Amino acid sequence: MSDGLTPVKPPTSEVLIVTGMSGAGRTTAAHALEDHGWYVVENIPPQLFLTLTDLVGRSPEAIPRLALVVDVRSKELFKDIQEALGQLRAQGVDYRVLFLDASDELLVRRFESARRPHPLQGSGRIPDGIAVERLLLRELKEEAEIVVDTSTKNVHSLATTITELFTESGPIVLRLNVMSFGFKYGLPQDANFMADVRFLPNPHWVPELRPFTGRDTAVSDFVLQQQGASEFVDHYLEALVPVLDGYRRENKHYATFAIGCTGGKHRSVAVAEELGHRLSQQPRVTVNVHHRDLGRE
Repeated sequence: MSDGLTPVKPPTSEVLIVTGMSGAGRTTAAHALEDHGWYVVENIPPQLFLTLTDLVGRSPEAIPRLALVVDVRSKELFKDIQEALGQLRAQGVDYRVLFLDASDELLVRRFESARRPHPLQGSGRIPDGIAVERLLLRELKEEAEIVVDTSTKNVHSLATTITELFTESGPIVLRLNVMSFGFKYGLPQDANFMADVRFLPNPHWVPELRPFTGRDTAVSDFVLQQQGASEFVDHYLEALVPVLDGYRRENKHYATFAIGCTGGKHRSVAVAEELGHRLSQQPRVTVNVHHRDLGRE
């Protein structure tokens, strides 16, 4: 029985739709899911979604977790994916969508290193195929519950991310990723919420602090003692509490909160560490703090 506060996963098979950009790591994700007991069906046409979910729904004990990997290799059939997802919703199938993405530059490098064409480039170049695919997947990415940017991940770190996201059992635990980043390196693609802490004085202009990072006590103390820093963290955390409650009600499992400053070395790192610490004190959450651009300068 539920205590009225902690939602418990229903006694039906979990259904995960795995999709995303070609070259962004779907195969690695599928293998990681298989390693943790998911029944994975790769390169499946969307038209078969309902057939498979109906099949496993009759005996959830046999296949408690089903992952359907779909991508543009199914060509014309892929265009029906929104209709297929609508059919799942109409039949009351509770599913989630995992969307794997990466920067265009990295995707090009991956295709070039593998010496294979992009499935949609036709007689054009690899970037042409990527552009067509982004347009085709735009709506699906916007609707995805979980977006994972694999631009800075290798095979092993992506497998670890998938493990952290999809191996929890029992009561739903929110997995929160707090990320620091530098605006000069671009916005993170997989952030659900984004905050800008460039309103705080920059330790970069303090000679004795410049070599250190927001993980170091001297820099962290400098940043968090600035006027407005404590109030920002307090109010930001307060604003997130109803969001976390809403995620639990809607059976959502994962969110990324991104904190940005100019270079991703001092202010955003210190604030992300503090926010991550404070969020970890919330009930039924796991928190991972990640510094995307630390060390890039």
